[in-house]
Amino acid sequence: MKYFDDFKVGDTTEFPPRSVTEAEIIAFARDYDPQPFHIDPEAAAKTPYGGIIASGWHTAGIMMRLMVDHAIKGSTSMGSPGVDELRWLKPVRPGDTLSLIGVVTAVKASTSKPDRGVVKTQYEMRNQHGDVVLRMRGNGMYRRHPDMAAAAAKEA
Repeated sequence: MKYFDDFKVGDTTEFPPRSVTEAEIIAFARDYDPQPFHIDPEAAAKTPYGGIIASGWHTAGIMMRLMVDHAIKGSTSMGSPGVDELRWLKPVRPGDTLSLIGVVTAVKASTSKPDRGVVKTQYEMRNQHGDVVLRMRGNGMYRRHPDMAAAAAKEA
């Protein structure tokens, strides 16, 4: 079990790669972002993108799934108080293989709730060419180890 107290600034997590298909791009977009360049190959070919591209929200959803499957499971995650930055830097296309890396940039124990703390992480998702397609600075809230939480509560 990974607790808040186990995170250190500079900790780096590399997530396994994930390929994206045209069928899943279109299926996601039909439900959540039905713009022509996400759902219609003929219309998409006439856009500046020159073809189907994934919704940025789909790309963010892929990132979230990688984070849950390979980092959040097995941790004391309590959710997130929010995201500080989310940028879609390049389009994701059918056949792209995406890789995600996360680097812890700050770790702050809560002063008002000694049983938890916030971990700030910078994420970058790259395609198979090494191009950054998404960048996010996010915040994860985690429970403290019971011994550390008890010690912090005594200090408060």
